[in-house]
Amino acid sequence: SLSAGLDLPGRFLFAFLTLMMLISNLVFIEEAVYIYRKIHSSKRSIIIWINAAAPVIASTSCIGMWIPRSTMFTDFTAAVFFAIVIHKFLMMMIKECGGQKMLLKHFENGRFKINTGPCCCCCLCLPQVHITRRTLFWLKLGTFQFACFRPVLMFLSIVLWTNGNYTLYNLSPKGAAIWINCFVGVLTIIALWPVAIMFRQVRSLLNCKKIIPKFALYQFILILTNLQTTVINILAMQRIIPCGPLLSSSARGSSISQQLLIMEMFLITLFSRVVYRRRYNDLEPPGCMVEEAGASKQIP
Repeated sequence: SLSAGLDLPGRFLFAFLTLMMLISNLVFIEEAVYIYRKIHSSKRSIIIWINAAAPVIASTSCIGMWIPRSTMFTDFTAAVFFAIVIHKFLMMMIKECGGQKMLLKHFENGRFKINTGPCCCCCLCLPQVHITRRTLFWLKLGTFQFACFRPVLMFLSIVLWTNGNYTLYNLSPKGAAIWINCFVGVLTIIALWPVAIMFRQVRSLLNCKKIIPKFALYQFILILTNLQTTVINILAMQRIIPCGPLLSSSARGSSISQQLLIMEMFLITLFSRVVYRRRYNDLEPPGCMVEEAGASKQIP
């Protein structure tokens, strides 16, 4: 087994990373209890889901670190969970504006600037779109499709993997991996676009609710779980990361990626606790007070 083949520094490293994962989960549980007690029920579940992203990724990475053969399942679990978090983050921005009605009322004559990343940041000629119920529906649909289709694609990948038809490092046109990964990449870009459009519109309005650091933490998780993991996997495929006594080059690359994710998600969990925790009984800036009042009027 992997644990039996570790030397003393390796066991100390694994134990320290496991402790970081446990602390991340304890911090999240404490924060979830605080959110459940202090935040209104309309926002409660959404904020808990978003705060759970880093601890869940740290937990799946820790399992994959100790049990290398489970990497396929742990990576897919984390990917599916974060796909749901992307949709929840969009819904959180709408809720923080007081709900859909208050958002439409505040931006009654406003327009969405759709020439933003990751799809159309270079298309400056794109027209601005009126902010209506229809456009909000399309924005929510853009993130919701990712939360629906990614679990289906991940399940299909696992089924093909158990049958020997799916190999993560087989990127030939005849393999299933390249087609599934390309389709997932397209769906990811489509899902990230509505979040960027909404953030660009509401960031000044929600500045008092720390929307910029919240968006930054969301972007950090996205980059670390996708770009960083992809770069390490490419280095492992090219044998730049050497094989170890018990692990092949690809397995060692996955182990390095998981160890980095545990440390990074631990830090993000601590920062999330600072960003998402605020005294909800204290007076807020005038803009925030108006939004909270509008939200309370909507819900009996």
